Amino acid sequence: MIQEFKKFIMRGNVVDLAVGIIIGAAFKGVTTSLVKDVITPPIGLVLNNFNFDDLFISLNGQFYPTLKDALDASAPIIKVGSFINVCIDFLITAVAIFFLIKFVNRMEDVIEDLTDDDADEEVVEATPEPEPVPEPEPTTEERLLEVLEKLSAQLDKA
Repeated sequence: MIQEFKKFIMRGNVVDLAVGIIIGAAFKGVTTSLVKDVITPPIGLVLNNFNFDDLFISLNGQFYPTLKDALDASAPIIKVGSFINVCIDFLITAVAIFFLIKFVNRMEDVIEDLTDDDADEEVVEATPEPEPVPEPEPTTEERLLEVLEKLSAQLDKA
């Protein structure tokens, strides 16, 4: 069972998946920072110094001026602003992965075209052996002449 597991782990697809997960985790940190530190502050500035992180809904019906006040009071809340940040983060990640996959597919097509061109050139360079030319069929006159010769040979024997 251990040997089978080693064989499974060492397959190319599993190793590629592991590399993808590691890169994805690093990319997640980049997009989170992009959303929280670069994208939402200008949007908040346009919306009169609004901070998305402070957007929340109190479930107990009490009013809390800030998220910090609600958390200090241990109030049950829904962090709508945090959810919006995560959604923007997801959209950025999805778009980046879409373009990455599109780029990889395009590169695979280019490589495939290059290898197909190489294969065509090899076929062109190789000279095919000429097919043997079939002997032409005898004409009707030649067939009649052959039949007459056979008949004549049979009459001479008789």
